This record gives sequence, C-alpha cells and structure tokens, in this order.
Amino acid sequence: MNNRFLLFILSLLFFASCSSPRNLAYFDNLREEAVFTEKIANAAEARVQPGDMLSINVTSLNPESNVLFNRGALPATGNVNIGTTTNLQETEGYLVDKAGYVVLPILGKVKLENLTREEAETQLTASLQQYLKEPVVNVRFRNFKVTVIGEVNRPSTFQVPDGNVNLLEALGMAGDMTAFGKRENVLVIRETKDERSMVRLNLNDKDILKSPFFNLQQNDIVYVEPDKAKAVQASNNNRNISLIVATMSVLTLVISRLL
Repeated sequence: MNNRFLLFILSLLFFASCSSPRNLAYFDNLREEAVFTEKIANAAEARVQPGDMLSINVTSLNPESNVLFNRGALPATGNVNIGTTTNLQETEGYLVDKAGYVVLPILGKVKLENLTREEAETQLTASLQQYLKEPVVNVRFRNFKVTVIGEVNRPSTFQVPDGNVNLLEALGMAGDMTAFGKRENVLVIRETKDERSMVRLNLNDKDILKSPFFNLQQNDIVYVEPDKAKAVQASNNNRNISLIVATMSVLTLVISRLL
C-alpha cells in the first residue's frame, strides 16, 4: 500500500514538472556560418507625408534672413520616448497639410509630399538660392513616431527624430518581448493617406529582413500577441507549485513514518 502511494506521488511530481519547449530565438533558421551576407532589397527611407511636422533649419551667409525660416530649436537626434521627455510637438515647426504642402516665408507653398529628407533638403536649397547666399537646409521629422504594445516589457509610443527605425530597434526601445510574446506572429499596422495595411511577421524566420514592413514608417503600430497557452501554463504552474509543496509535505510525513 505504501509503495503504491509513493509511486502515485512521484508520478504527480513528474507530470507537474513537464512543460512543452518554446522557441524564443530570433532568426532561428539562420544557418550556423561564420558570416551570412545578402543584399538589402527592402531599404527604404522615410518620406514626407501629410500630417508630418518638420523642422526646417536654414543657414546661409545672410544671418538676418535665416531667422525668417527657422522655427524652434532642432531636437536632439536619437530615439525619444514621449512618456519620459518633453513632447517635441509642443515646439514650433512646419506642418505638412493634407495636400502635401508646407508654407514657408517668401517661398510660399512648397510641395514636399513623398520626398525623403535629402530630397526635401535639395529642393528647398534650390528654391532658396535666389533669396539667400549659399543656403544650407537641414530637414528633420518632429513627430515621426511608432507605437509598440502587447507582450513587451515597456509598451509605449516612441518618437524617432531621424525617421529611421526598423522592427527590431522598435522592440529594443520597448524593452524586447516578454517570454509570453509570440515571436512567430508579430502584427504591424500601417496607415497611409486613405489605406490601412496589416501584416503578421515571423521573427523566428530570417526572411523577415526582406519584408517591406521590417523598416517602420510614420505612425506604425507594432502589436506583440501573447501566447494564450503560455498564459494558461503560467496559471497552471502556480497551481503546480502549490501541489508540489503539499505533495512534498505528505511525502516527508510518509517517509518519516516508514523509517
């Protein structure tokens, strides 16, 4: 009788400790080579879109004229979390209207929609040459932001003044995924003028680097879906711990009586 009881207790301990393994690695199918190299086919720079707030900084040999074009100080480069710093949108800048134009002193309406920062700088420099001596134009995004939510350690909205961020960098800003985040099923939501696109990406697969959604755009939302099975398992694990403690207490009592 005692032997059967002991066998029953040991069986409970064995099954309580069993759990299915989960792949938590990024690019798990990357071959183990010294160097893996491939051409970047999806490189894409951020382009000016309606609703963007731009910082346009002009310098030239006419200091008095420069003041006409510059609004507010240029924000520091790097990734800035809205929740922990001053909101950059409170400072002045140039708003891109629904038609894709900005309105500048002297120049009037200038269309910058769909231009990269460098293209916008080139166009504005050419337009200002008839008014300023050797103008130099610097364009930055003031309200380029991405949002990361779901199973990450620090969900938030992040501003990226240089307008250049990919999916891995955004997850890094959010403190990476938790153990419950489904790396094989990350949702990216993207809105343009009159269209919303949604795509699910598998970060276990190195081919994700080729996706047009790997490099994020203005106002993209990244949603890391939780693994429901792991959430249930976490709840079960708590119950298993209680069961193991109770079982060990009973087992200790039985062994003490047998000895």
